[in-house]
Amino acid sequence: MSNLETFLWVAFPWLSFAVFIIGTVWRWHYDQFGWTTKSSQIYESKLLRLSSPVFHYGMLGVIAGHVVGLAIPKSWTLTLGISQHAYHFLAAYIGSLFGLAAVIGLIGLLYRRFVVRTVHLATTIGDKIMYLLLSIAIVLGFYATVSTQIFGTAEGYDYRETISPWLRSVFAFQPQPELMADVPLAFKLHIIAGLMLIIAWPFTRLVHVFSAPVGYSTRPYVVYRSRSATMEDHRRKGWEPVHTRPTEAQQARSYGA
Repeated sequence: MSNLETFLWVAFPWLSFAVFIIGTVWRWHYDQFGWTTKSSQIYESKLLRLSSPVFHYGMLGVIAGHVVGLAIPKSWTLTLGISQHAYHFLAAYIGSLFGLAAVIGLIGLLYRRFVVRTVHLATTIGDKIMYLLLSIAIVLGFYATVSTQIFGTAEGYDYRETISPWLRSVFAFQPQPELMADVPLAFKLHIIAGLMLIIAWPFTRLVHVFSAPVGYSTRPYVVYRSRSATMEDHRRKGWEPVHTRPTEAQQARSYGA
C-alpha cells in the first residue's frame, strides 16, 4: 500500500481518536461553562421545534445502525439466524429512512442557522466549521448507502467483510489497512469526513451529547404554588405594591381605633 493509504487507514484513525479523547478531557477540565449546546431557541423557536426532533431521531437511528454494522461481526448475526438478505434489507431500507430524516432535519437546521438573521448573528466560526463537517459526513454517508445498498447490486455492498473488520483491527491496535483497498470511494470519503468530524468534536457544541439528562427521571418533583390571596399575608412589610399600601389617614384611623 502507498504511504497515503497507510496514513489514511492506520495513522489517521489513531490520531483522530487520540485528539477526540484528549480534547474531550481537556474541555471538561477547562471549559465546563462552555459545555453546552449554546441554545438559540430564544432567537427563533418555530423552525427549531420542527427540525431538531427530526434530525436527532434520525441521527439516533443512524448511530445505532453504525454500532450494529461496525462493532458486531457478521458471524454473530448469522449465528443468531439473521441471514445476509434480511440484514441487507434492514440496513439498506430502514437505515436509509433514518438517514433521510437526518438529512431533512439538517437542512431545516442549516436554513434556520444561516437564513434567519437573528440566529445567524449568534453563529460563531466554530459553529460554521462544525456544521460544514457534520453536513459533509452525513450527506456522504447517505449517498454511500443509497448508491450502493439500494441502487447497487441486489445484495448491495457487504461492508461487514471489509470496513467493519478494518475498524475493529484499528481499535485492537492490529491494523489491517489492506481491507480498505477495494472499498467503494463513497464509503472511503464518508469515513475520512467522519474522522475529521471526530477531531473537531471536542472543540464544538457537539460535546453536549455527553450531557444527556440521565438523572432527570429520578429527580425530585418541582412543586408549583399559585399566587393565592393567602400568600399576600406573608409578604415582608415594605415590599407591598404602592397602590395596596394604606394611606396615612387610614393608618391614623386604625391606630385611633
